Amino acid sequence: MAYYFPEPSRTFNEYLLVPSYSSAECMPSNVSLKTPIVKYKKGETPAITANIPMTSAIMQSVSGDRMAVALALEGGISFIYGSQTIESEAAMVRRVKNYKAGFVTSDSNIRPDQTLEDVIALKEEKGHSTIAVTDDGTANGKLLGIVTGRDYRVSRMTPDTKVSEFMTPFEKLIYAEEGVSLKEANDIIWDHKLNSLPIITKDQRLSALVFRKDYDEKKEHPNSLLDDQKRYIVGAGINTRDFAERVPALVDAGVDVLCIDSSEGFTEWQKITIQWIRDHYGDDVKVGAGNVVDRDGFMFLAEAGADFVKVGIGGGSICITREQKGIGRGQASALIEVAAARDEYYEKTGIYVPVCSDGGIVFDYHMTLALAMGADFLMLGRYFARFDESPTRRLNLNGTYVKEYWGEGSSRARNWQRYDMGGAAKLKFEEGVDSYVPYAGKLSDNLQISLDKIKATMCNCGALTIPELQQKARLTLVSATSLVEGGAHDVILKDTSTAIK
Repeated sequence: MAYYFPEPSRTFNEYLLVPSYSSAECMPSNVSLKTPIVKYKKGETPAITANIPMTSAIMQSVSGDRMAVALALEGGISFIYGSQTIESEAAMVRRVKNYKAGFVTSDSNIRPDQTLEDVIALKEEKGHSTIAVTDDGTANGKLLGIVTGRDYRVSRMTPDTKVSEFMTPFEKLIYAEEGVSLKEANDIIWDHKLNSLPIITKDQRLSALVFRKDYDEKKEHPNSLLDDQKRYIVGAGINTRDFAERVPALVDAGVDVLCIDSSEGFTEWQKITIQWIRDHYGDDVKVGAGNVVDRDGFMFLAEAGADFVKVGIGGGSICITREQKGIGRGQASALIEVAAARDEYYEKTGIYVPVCSDGGIVFDYHMTLALAMGADFLMLGRYFARFDESPTRRLNLNGTYVKEYWGEGSSRARNWQRYDMGGAAKLKFEEGVDSYVPYAGKLSDNLQISLDKIKATMCNCGALTIPELQQKARLTLVSATSLVEGGAHDVILKDTSTAIK
């Protein structure tokens, strides 16, 4: 007879935190969000600890190299998406590890034979006003000039005006050659009152850009997550098909931590993948596994040697696994059981295997709930997809700016490896959708607000660290009626667009 779980499958929406006593030292400024990313033995220090409990999802529409740098700057980790060629994923990892803080690879580039219309479209897509003009329109082409908002006036020029006619040509640019230090580059920017400084090679090819705004940004991000060589820490996704080729390439590129990207991790395929990594690299290469939703799944992956275990099936905003296959579990129920299994495993073995909560986050307070329920860190897709730093296009949809967002189980991603059950190499049916999310601007601005909310709520619970939150948190189930009570009710909300003056 089939086994029936005694409790309903519950979501974060069904819980609230009940405040606990908080002392005078419980202020957000005193809260630490440091958290282990990989397993460690009792009394030892984890090989990788994040400064904030946030990682970005292993998705084409979320985690590229630009997102990885931006999130590491804030103290978190991006997992570069694995649904691409081995060479291109390794190249993304290498760009992050080779990135010098302050030296930015240009992602807004154009050819001199293109037009003002192309410039406006590129500015609309990328959101940047500084555009490099190179001979081939790439980030490393021969630098021929720069276009900024001061170089053109849309009202006085025709859309077909060639870029070469209004750009600031190379001869009039102030630039520096490769090898210049960041301090020297910033001195040039300040001495010449520039907004940006191109860095070029000896044969005039564009190497990077240094921006005035990044000078202050660097000082504003003391939580940057760096390795022992002062390089940004970055993760990458792998699958259970081509790991023997993909893992060596990613390790060679300098990746810090891997994660098997799968919608369902309670499978021999993951055990085989982890074992191959252990046989070839021992414990030097860190690899997370998942996803699972119960004690048995966690125990299986922990005993297989996973460095962390990812929890969640079907809870992502673009995931339709539950709808298509009828498998999964409410994220709160799954996380509570897996966190208990983690504590049980730690008590039995002395090895702490961190738990990553993946999916089910709708509101910022759900993040704090997930941490209180036992998550060591979170993996977020929709949340990060909204920002400038995600790899997708920014579009104007019926007067509203949006960014594209699609699931790894959608036809657009064609990530059959993520859902592989040992059959043919193709996607038989979709487990994700293609969609849009509201554009939200820069990662740093939005993330700081979310982190402030987490810290404030932790103080309400009398906790200054994540482990302390997990120990002290008191949670209550909520009824449908109390959900209504928790929002604005029994008032007439002002509509600012039609308010009587």
